[in-house]
This record gives sequence, structure tokens and C-alpha cells, in this order.
Amino acid sequence: MEISLFQGIIITIAVMILAIDNQLEGLFIFRPIIVAPIIGALLGDINTGLIAGGLVELSFAGITAVGGVTPPNAIICSAMTVVLAKTTGQGVEMAFTLAYPFGLLMQQISTLYNTVLVVLNKKAEKYAEKCDVKGLFKLCFYGILGNSLLYGLVIFLSAYVAQDAMRELVNALPEFLTHGLSVAGGLIPAIGFAMLLRVMLKARYVPYLLAGFLFASFIEMNNILPVAIMGLIFALLTYYNNNEVKEVKGVVNDGEGI
Repeated sequence: MEISLFQGIIITIAVMILAIDNQLEGLFIFRPIIVAPIIGALLGDINTGLIAGGLVELSFAGITAVGGVTPPNAIICSAMTVVLAKTTGQGVEMAFTLAYPFGLLMQQISTLYNTVLVVLNKKAEKYAEKCDVKGLFKLCFYGILGNSLLYGLVIFLSAYVAQDAMRELVNALPEFLTHGLSVAGGLIPAIGFAMLLRVMLKARYVPYLLAGFLFASFIEMNNILPVAIMGLIFALLTYYNNNEVKEVKGVVNDGEGI
């Protein structure tokens, strides 16, 4: 498949909007599980978008920005996974390994951009001292707009301008290397989920993990919807049990005060 100029422009606008939401964290539509299906729908293949979204989301599940550390860019990586899967005709796993360097590129560009914006700190301090809300709003607005334009420039050059070069590169790769990239792409989500478990996994959550593993591995089913429903059941049980404990504690505390 070849991406047309119109599709390239539409994808660019979509990524710019997603980049703004990434800065504001308003609608949380910047996560890979949302980004990839959107790009897939714009390219006429939402199924590939859904598969790519799940793959990239698991890979970035345990990665987050801490302090001044900027992780590889998930938006660009998600969008390019779908784009490369469509333009090269390869599987989503291999497309993801090829798309990851684009996420690293955007990571470095974002770090450089944020470093340059430090020059506006003094002006922001002056606006704050004067309680100039409009001035602070302008600084924030221009900063977010500039960041969005950078996202748009990167995705347009990567998805539309460089598509022929990427297709030729993939076609020139030997079979053993493409197979290796596909295997690596399938393993990266497991690593991302393992990183998440390293932080979240506690003794009291082990029964849920074992139940999910047992259900998914040893019970025949056509899709993972039953596992998702079981997870919802566990979540509801935990939620209501916690509320009951809080109510009991509240009653006991009230009784002690009488």
C-alpha cells in the first residue's frame, strides 16, 4: 500500500491533536491502544490498528516519564507501527521493531525542544510575579503548539516522505533478519508487561495473576473476551469488598466516639 498525500496530511493532523492531548492529559487519547486504531482507521484498516495498539500498549505499559527522564515516544511509535505494517506489507510485530527507532528519534527531539524552552522561564517568573494569567497562558499555549507542530513534522516526513525508502529497506533485508525482527517484536510486549509487574506485583495480587494465566492458557476459547470479563469480575469484587471494609471501620470508629 502507498500512502497518498491526503492520507499523509490527515495522519499528520491526527497526530498533532494527539500530541496536544499528551501535553494536557485531558482525554487520555494519546495512549497506543487509542492512537494505533485511529491511524488504522485513517488508512482503511482498523483491524491492523487494533492489533498494533494492543502490541505497543503492552510494550509501553511499564514505561513512564519520571522527573526529567523522557521515554521513547509512544505516539510516534504507535502511528509508525501501523504505517509501516501497511506500506511494507509485513506483520505488525516486525513493523513495531522498525517503528521503535522513530519513537527514539522523537524522544531526542522532544528533549531538545524542552531544553530550548528553558529560556522562557524568566519571562514566566515575571508573569507569575505580576499575576499575569494571560501572559502565562500565552507561554503555555505557544509551547504546546510548537510541540504539536514538531510531532506533525516528524510524522509527515516519516510516514509520507520516507515511505518509499522504508519499503526498499525492508525488501532488501534478508529473510533471517526479517524473521528475527518479527520474533523480537513479539517479545517486546512481554518485556514491557514484566516491567509493569515488577512494580505492581504484590503477594495479594498473585491469585489474580494465577487465575488469569490458568484461564487464558488451559481453557479453549476463540478470543480473550472471557479473560477480560473475569478481570472485570475480580475488579468489582475487590472494589465492593474494600467499600464494605471502609463502612465497617467507619461504624467501629463512630462507636468508639460514643
